[in-house]
Amino acid sequence: MSQPGSTAGDAAQSRKTFRILYADDMRELRELARLSLPRDGHSVECVANGREALEKLATNPSAFDLVITDHHMPEMNGLELVRVLREESVYRGKVLVFCSELSREVREAYRALAVDEVLYKPVVPAELRQVLKRI
Repeated sequence: MSQPGSTAGDAAQSRKTFRILYADDMRELRELARLSLPRDGHSVECVANGREALEKLATNPSAFDLVITDHHMPEMNGLELVRVLREESVYRGKVLVFCSELSREVREAYRALAVDEVLYKPVVPAELRQVLKRI
């Protein structure tokens, strides 16, 4: 039974939703993001590598609230992308990194670049939902 004056719609409206740019070279993971993230009210645009993400952000950095990037990608990896975004002030929004493994030095580099979260693959949808709620 709901509280007086509250509705199920109130809970849905109070949930933070993001306009997400997702960069990953694996087509299957991009498709999974494209299908699953909108279920929680997020909009998502997917690109295949860091260079494509940088191009999107350079033309309209305010179009996205959150960048999710894989670390290992061709052309421009996640660390190179985040470094350009932060050091050249291209984008100051939230950043999540997906990776299979990282050296201590790379983890520290991401931390120094103010990455909001690093999630290790395979990323479980429930874990991603919790992170999106927290940030």
